[in-house]
Amino acid sequence: MRGDSLFFHPDFRRLWAGDAASQVGSFVGTTAVPLLAATTLAASPFQMGLLTTAQTLGFLVIGLPAGVWVDRLRRRRLMLTADLIRAALLLSVPLAWWAGVLTLAQLLVVVLLTGIATVFFDVAYQSYLPSLVGREHLVEGNSKLQATQSVAQVAGPSVAGWLVQLAGAANTVLLTGLGYLSSVLCLLRIRTPDRLPEHAERPRLLPQIAEGMRFVFTDAALRASVACTASANLFGGVFTAVEVVFFTRTVGLSPGVVGTLLAAGGIGGILGALFSGAVIRKLGQMRAIWLVPLLTWPAQLLIPLTAPGWRIGLAVAGLVIAGFGFIVYNVCQVSYRQAICPDRLLGRMNASVRFVVWGTLPLGGLLGGALGELIGLRGTMWVAVAGEAAAGLWVACSPLRRMRELPKPAEEIAV
Repeated sequence: MRGDSLFFHPDFRRLWAGDAASQVGSFVGTTAVPLLAATTLAASPFQMGLLTTAQTLGFLVIGLPAGVWVDRLRRRRLMLTADLIRAALLLSVPLAWWAGVLTLAQLLVVVLLTGIATVFFDVAYQSYLPSLVGREHLVEGNSKLQATQSVAQVAGPSVAGWLVQLAGAANTVLLTGLGYLSSVLCLLRIRTPDRLPEHAERPRLLPQIAEGMRFVFTDAALRASVACTASANLFGGVFTAVEVVFFTRTVGLSPGVVGTLLAAGGIGGILGALFSGAVIRKLGQMRAIWLVPLLTWPAQLLIPLTAPGWRIGLAVAGLVIAGFGFIVYNVCQVSYRQAICPDRLLGRMNASVRFVVWGTLPLGGLLGGALGELIGLRGTMWVAVAGEAAAGLWVACSPLRRMRELPKPAEEIAV
């Protein structure tokens, strides 16, 4: 590659473009769907918690077997199938709305099945990247893809909020389905062979799942980062369950302003992706995994102080600073686990991690909905941000504190 940069890697650019289309559509949907439930279908706080749970329940239901299938199937083909399924599901929402038959039950089913398809896409995608760009380019590749996600996190909620005001929430969901179709077109243009993973035999499902879990939990540094991410996601699920109703009902903001406000975290994410390389070079990849969360995640404690007027700026500051920290942390820990894992275990390793760290999101959604009913929306926000801030203690009190650079790749573990 010219200049040894992924900018000059044609297939990575195609993956990058597809990811950009998918991410913009996804972040439009993650704002438009809750707004649709809250403002059009008059969902209660507990129903909003159910919606958050349905979005991520797939990681608990199918997360571990998905890793085995990813290690057995062509990964790009699996990504294409998942995108087509997600597009069809999301496009059904505006169709039902136009027909006058849209219900909260349908919305719950759509987000549940979309979440299951996302399980397969995400595990396949993280397992596909090392073979596409090489392990020596993982930090650069993950940084660029995280930058795209952060731009989408800025553009998606902001666009969604104002489109909901102008065109209605159901019509705005249409963009999500179109984003997934655009991703399909980009992935189809990748020329790198989509090889079927080699297997001398096809062992039973449970032993293969156990092998992936064993790899994750026998590495002390990886185990600590998984615990940290799982804890942060648990309280992130609490936050997501009530954020829209908190900002619309407690703070009294319009959908457009809510979308713009939620985009603030994406601004921090963009900065995190742009400067993650510099932060990693300064601190070392392993040190950044524990130090960055300690320095940035407590900024979220400003968010529950939000009120109309100048105090909206407190939420902006908290979202931007924490968003910066989340992206730098993610680039470091995702690149770490991709680099140390043997290729034949990538699907199961990623699925095992996702099962644990994303499996806490639906639990957080249920907890957030229940707390919203019991202690109120602002009290629930305090619980959410305090829990996310404290999650960094897992990595700060781990062997990561004695490490600076990435360890050598792990040897193949015995079955």
